Amino acid sequence: MKRLSIPLLALTLAVAVFAQGDIPAHHNTAPKKGEKLPPILPPDQLLGSGFTHPVQRHAYELAAKIPNVLYQQPCYCHCDRSVGHTSLRTCFETTHGAHCAACMKELYFSYLMTKKGKKPADIRQAIIRGEWQNVDLETAASIN
Repeated sequence: MKRLSIPLLALTLAVAVFAQGDIPAHHNTAPKKGEKLPPILPPDQLLGSGFTHPVQRHAYELAAKIPNVLYQQPCYCHCDRSVGHTSLRTCFETTHGAHCAACMKELYFSYLMTKKGKKPADIRQAIIRGEWQNVDLETAASIN
């Protein structure tokens, strides 16, 4: 029995460490006071045929309300690997967030949790657990 339990324990530990190690880029604290960051892209700059859904502009309006929260969140579209983003906030400094369901779901999730009084670290843990995946983008534009 001990022969089986030690390898099983090692495998379980390895899986847990690997899963934690796959957390996308984020910051553990808010930006330092006075730190200059690019602004969240204003919704009126989302122009053209690729921006036809109200949920896209609305996401940027909400992002502008919680930029420091977004700064502390990972983005599970893994844009840290593909385009060098450093947090979920970075997605909304450009048009990237408007074209990515993962970014928008995480944004809406972060906004709703912030409204419920959750701290950025708690929101981050919920995002890591995948709770953002339950956000319905069909109804998200009505969130205030």
